Amino acid sequence: MDPMIFWNLITSVLIALVMFMLKNSHDEQQRIQILLNKTREEIARDCITRAEVRADLERIMERFDAGFERLEAKIDALVKKGQ
Repeated sequence: MDPMIFWNLITSVLIALVMFMLKNSHDEQQRIQILLNKTREEIARDCITRAEVRADLERIMERFDAGFERLEAKIDALVKKGQ
């Protein structure tokens, strides 16, 4: 067997092995990227933003304030009634 053919065969097999490993590595990186993007979408969908928290807290505080105002009005009416 000619040494040049033997050398070409060895280098071809090594290059094919390296290319196969690179392809697998690239495919795995793409799979991880897709999973990361899905995770980001799920987090964005499931989590609440600071603006939403502030808006909810403002609505709650407005309801408490309105309830306290009505309670104060009732207490004032009872105090006037009792005098």
